[in-house]
Amino acid sequence: MAQNTIFLWYDKDAEAAARFYTQTFPDSAMGRIVRAPGDYPSGKRGDVLVVEFTLVGVHCAGLNGGPAFEHDQAFSFQIATDDQAETDRYWNAIVGNGGEESACGWCKDRWGLYWQITPRILTEALAAGGEEARRAFEAMMPMKKIDVAAIEAARRG
Repeated sequence: MAQNTIFLWYDKDAEAAARFYTQTFPDSAMGRIVRAPGDYPSGKRGDVLVVEFTLVGVHCAGLNGGPAFEHDQAFSFQIATDDQAETDRYWNAIVGNGGEESACGWCKDRWGLYWQITPRILTEALAAGGEEARRAFEAMMPMKKIDVAAIEAARRG
């Protein structure tokens, strides 16, 4: 067991979510699936209780805990991308699999988990500070999925 694990609460589809994530993102893999040894408030003995997985090198576990808690934007995974094709691939995978678009490179998957699909050029522009950061920020604000060419143009002024 990893020393540090991100533990995510799902209503009932932790295994489906983990399989989607590990098939979508590199450096990801399924781990152990733990089944409930007895009945519990949101499931029965033998149901999938916990799914362990690695997501882009980060150890995670998903709990099928029932509908008591939902994900929100206070927690998200940020995925850095190198170009528009990679940005499109991840964005389209999440949104196209029952997810929803949000603002400024954020989207939500069908299980309610939030993602930031962030081209490295945007992060670099914002970190540069000054006018370059202001222009990149202003270009980003009306976007849903980040447009790499528009951010590059904003950086140049």
